[in-house]
Amino acid sequence: MIGTSLPHKLQRSPNINDRRAKVSILILHYTGMSDAKRACDWLCNEESEVSCHYLVDEQGAIIQMVDEAKRAWHAGVSSWAGVEDINSHSIGIEIQNPGHTMGYPEFPARQMEHVAALCQDIIARHAIKPRNVLAHSDVAPGRKIDPGEKFDWHFLHQKGVGHYVTPELVSGGTFLQLGDAGDPVTALQGLLKMYGYGLEVTGTFDQRTKIVVEAFQRHFRQERVDGVADISTVATLHKLLRAG
Repeated sequence: MIGTSLPHKLQRSPNINDRRAKVSILILHYTGMSDAKRACDWLCNEESEVSCHYLVDEQGAIIQMVDEAKRAWHAGVSSWAGVEDINSHSIGIEIQNPGHTMGYPEFPARQMEHVAALCQDIIARHAIKPRNVLAHSDVAPGRKIDPGEKFDWHFLHQKGVGHYVTPELVSGGTFLQLGDAGDPVTALQGLLKMYGYGLEVTGTFDQRTKIVVEAFQRHFRQERVDGVADISTVATLHKLLRAG
């Protein structure tokens, strides 16, 4: 199987088809299941109609299920920077964590070290840009919330993986929220869309805008995930755009 040279196991998934595009995106997920074995079995079950390229368990062991040359079924209905067939453009990594419905524990340090190493390897081989290392929640806001606000994107960035800036501290001041309208909302929507989020610029802070703001916070301003575009959220977004 084409893939990482890092030590790994193989457990083939039948849930694949041919890619329609070159790999340019890396998507990180959590499994949302109680343990890695159950997650692997589900991802390799034809009836599930889901799969991923790799899974990293709690101890950092890497399991490959799909050849990187093939299209795994991990992202579902999703979009980023105008691309809608995310599965064709991406490699998907599932990270064992039971998720929000089962206590949502921290991601162990050893697991994160191995996630970082796997990401480094994939990024180097496919020349994936930092801004295209994404959470499942970035490409499917509202429908998905993984890997969530406890996932250590700062750690990955220190390892040369992904796009990240130190978030502005949460404080008081003006903010935009559900029901607001006007030029400031238009500007916010335009910036989020410019960064890559799938959002229509309408000038109205509707439910979709709130969901996208939550997704942005879950990745880049994890201190508070509430869908309110406060000064901290907007300033962090500006910093990311300036950073390239």
